[in-house]
Amino acid sequence: MTPYNAIDFEPPAPVANVTLRYGKNEWLNVPMQIDLGADITLVPQAVVAKLNLQPIANKQYELQGFDGHATLAEMVQLELIFCQRTFRGQFLLIDQPWGILGRNVLNAVPVVFDGPRLQWFEYTITK
Repeated sequence: MTPYNAIDFEPPAPVANVTLRYGKNEWLNVPMQIDLGADITLVPQAVVAKLNLQPIANKQYELQGFDGHATLAEMVQLELIFCQRTFRGQFLLIDQPWGILGRNVLNAVPVVFDGPRLQWFEYTITK
């Protein structure tokens, strides 16, 4: 079970530590807020720079927040490892210390959120 992050978020939020990999380079324990309201996954721009990975040229997507504010986000091709599963593909960049795990990843992993106990865990079926 992983506790919610009560230091960086008010109210506390579920956060997972993932691995980002590009070729032989990888960065461990990248904090990612688990957000079922997010359609897509966004990875921290600073971590991608540490992997010596450049965004895909001329590929930007418009993101719109709940407040209606729109921004442009660049895209990278990499691997994201979450709950011992590897997701290969294109992810958008975000300029903040933590990323956002969206439904394009979360829909593949059964996750249980225990809000009263402020923790989350991967659901496993026992036989």
